[in-house]
Amino acid sequence: MATKVVMEALSPTMEEGRLVKWNKNEGDAVKSGDVLAEVETDKAVMELVARGDGVLRKRLANEGDASPVGTLLAVIGTADENIDSIVGASAPAAASAPAAAPPPAASPSQPAQSPVSQSAAQSQGEASTPPQQKAAPPAAGPPPSAPRAAPPPPRPAPPPKGNGARPGATAAPGGRQRTSPLARRLASEKGIQLGGIQGSGPGGRIVKRDIENAKATGGAGRSAAAERLAAEGDFKDVPLTQIRKTIARRLSESNGPVPTFFLTSEYDVTRATEFRTQLTEMGDQYKVSFNDIVIKAVALALAEHPEVNAHWLNDKIRHFNRVHVAMAVAVEDGLITPVLFDADRLSLWEISEKARDLAKRARERKLTPEEYTGATFTVSNLGMFGIDQFTAIINPPEAGILAVGGSESKPIVVDGSLEVRQRMRVTMSCDHRVIDGATGAKFLQTLKLYIENPLTLVI
Repeated sequence: MATKVVMEALSPTMEEGRLVKWNKNEGDAVKSGDVLAEVETDKAVMELVARGDGVLRKRLANEGDASPVGTLLAVIGTADENIDSIVGASAPAAASAPAAAPPPAASPSQPAQSPVSQSAAQSQGEASTPPQQKAAPPAAGPPPSAPRAAPPPPRPAPPPKGNGARPGATAAPGGRQRTSPLARRLASEKGIQLGGIQGSGPGGRIVKRDIENAKATGGAGRSAAAERLAAEGDFKDVPLTQIRKTIARRLSESNGPVPTFFLTSEYDVTRATEFRTQLTEMGDQYKVSFNDIVIKAVALALAEHPEVNAHWLNDKIRHFNRVHVAMAVAVEDGLITPVLFDADRLSLWEISEKARDLAKRARERKLTPEEYTGATFTVSNLGMFGIDQFTAIINPPEAGILAVGGSESKPIVVDGSLEVRQRMRVTMSCDHRVIDGATGAKFLQTLKLYIENPLTLVI
């Protein structure tokens, strides 16, 4: 029995997938579990495997096509199995195909179609036209009137007035470029091509000053830039990738419906900076990033504040006893949030190792759905890009997200004396349905304690 190959939901939030590559051709033998194709989901590139044995009889999608979940992509069957009914059943799904034009009426000089040909034409039209768009048979009426006479050909445009030269033109009659003798000699001496120069003399003639201007701009005149702009166009449309579509949809769900407020706090990270420097000097096995320190501190603070480590589930609020921290990772066409599970129980060096591995595979689009779903809270750090402070958008159903800015040296009064200290700002976005202002503030106070006393992260 034939097996249908459909676009599967390869991630929990996937609604459609883009077929990146076929790994099997029509006629190839297929076993259950074989990788048929690679599919780009909303988060990663996943493998689409066969669910039956046989021969890949028909491929119904091309590489690069985006298809909703459940769309028929291919058919697996025996070599002599009739799959016409399966393939034919997928034809109405191509709603974008133009409807077949009705056959022309028979004229006295044309023989009428046979019943067989009429039936074939009708079947073809029905296969590509939705029922509500099928044309009713034309009603009987008077014969069509004689066709109108063809309109007369357009009159030739009148010759240009004046000396016949268009503004900015650089060509003489016959296509020869208008250039003064001095300009030609200077261009030859300086190795400048005349074709890319806009003439400023009478009638668009290239003169000495045009050659001198071209030399000052590296030999390229304004016309070359204009020609390049004309070739490239005023803009370029970039099709949405699956990950960009999901980002747009998910953030639209958050930024409008979720009642969000923001809490900003500034921490002294002088000790944390010194702590990281000391670890680096001990060897590569102890090296950690500043983001690793923040994630560990956030995880420990969440363990003490389960009311922040929570999800909004419409009819209830779920407080988690385990801490799963997601970290935002920028990828080529968006961002993805791989998860560090039980982050509060991981050592600082385990967090560093896992974070590097997850970030690397996220950029390579090699994460599995289990590695980027299930977070209870998210950390987004843009400090490495020179951003001092920003606000991040909550990823529902999570109740909060922490935006981390970069550290900078600031003059601060400490015990009555002016000192230069390393300071860092964080901003927490809170879903007010779950987190109240005082609740969020207490969480940030606990986080401050851990970040400003980094030894607590390794004790």
